[in-house]
Amino acid sequence: MTENVEWDRVAETPMALQGSFRLLFTGGALWALVVVALWVGALGGAWSLPTAMEPLAWHQHEMLFGYLGAVIAGFLSAAIPNWTGRPVVTGWPVTAFVGLWAAARLAVMFSAYVPPLVGAVLDVGFLLALLGYAAWQIFAAGNRNKPILIVLLLFAAACGLDHAAAMGLTADPAIGMRAGFALVLMLITIIGGRIIPAFTRNWLTKNGRTDGLPIMANRFDHAVLAVTAIVLAGWVFAPAAHPVAWLLLVAGASQAVRLTRWAGLSAIGDPLVFVLHVAYAWLPAGLLLLGAAILWPVVPVSSAMHALGAGAMAGMTLAVMTRATRGHTGRPLEADGATVVIYVLVNLGALLRVAAPLLPLDYMLSIRLAGGLWGGAFLLFIFVYGRMALQRSARDQA
Repeated sequence: MTENVEWDRVAETPMALQGSFRLLFTGGALWALVVVALWVGALGGAWSLPTAMEPLAWHQHEMLFGYLGAVIAGFLSAAIPNWTGRPVVTGWPVTAFVGLWAAARLAVMFSAYVPPLVGAVLDVGFLLALLGYAAWQIFAAGNRNKPILIVLLLFAAACGLDHAAAMGLTADPAIGMRAGFALVLMLITIIGGRIIPAFTRNWLTKNGRTDGLPIMANRFDHAVLAVTAIVLAGWVFAPAAHPVAWLLLVAGASQAVRLTRWAGLSAIGDPLVFVLHVAYAWLPAGLLLLGAAILWPVVPVSSAMHALGAGAMAGMTLAVMTRATRGHTGRPLEADGATVVIYVLVNLGALLRVAAPLLPLDYMLSIRLAGGLWGGAFLLFIFVYGRMALQRSARDQA
């Protein structure tokens, strides 16, 4: 009887409020598009931004803690009920949670007029609310995913540190950004190492392959995780140190070897799986570029950061958001033509942005083209997957 009442309550809830991931994935993608458009315009001198942050600092903060904060929260809102077996949160708590995220974005955006402390409190408050929800669900179910709580706490602290830096309260103005960046890269390293070989193996065995399967996690993977964690911690606190640069090269090379063990080329027939390999490939490329940029200034630091941000982070989040949206709305786990275009656009945009400082083209033209391609991926995601998340599927209507 109780279960029937629960299902009736969920069925009466508007689709948009049946799990935070629906609005957060869509809103996060929209915000990524807005941030890139505003930043490219500000960089080209078309307008100034109404934020108290330096324009570059605002761009970095909003892509890291604004866009990625929404995606992480959306992913956890969809994943935690699967981990714990507890009900999906629906209704007014979803409205309040997503509203808090949106209020933080606006407060930071207009912090030239709104006291910066307001934006900081809302921004960190959203991440702490996510931490509170995750802790409540995980501890209530006795679930094993408790380490994610430490990452969320550190990510919230990094967000607060970035706000403090913007207000001139830290000696290093970029330490909060680097800390948040490093945490997201570690999430990609850890979660990617779980899902990419597993999804690849499942697809290959489903299609009758019994040889050349991905190598699952072993001591080599644990060593790669350890090296990556150590070097990213070193980069957070000593971003120009040559020993850190050499370790970045070691971490990048070991991550590349790790990726080759997952049989990515064998999964090229399934874009939903293959795109995970492509997105992960940006991680070793970015680490290698970052190490090279520290040692040899001819390599632009911006290229390394965009390989990691526009490539690894955006590519991986779009790969996860498309797959999760299909899975949690009852659609088949198959990539249609629009989905493939999303993957192509985000990777082409990232590639052009990484190469922009080195191309024999006008720099701003390259930036605009890269932003257009990259932003086009998010615009198409909103059009296809936003509607998919916010409309009832055939399963929901049955």
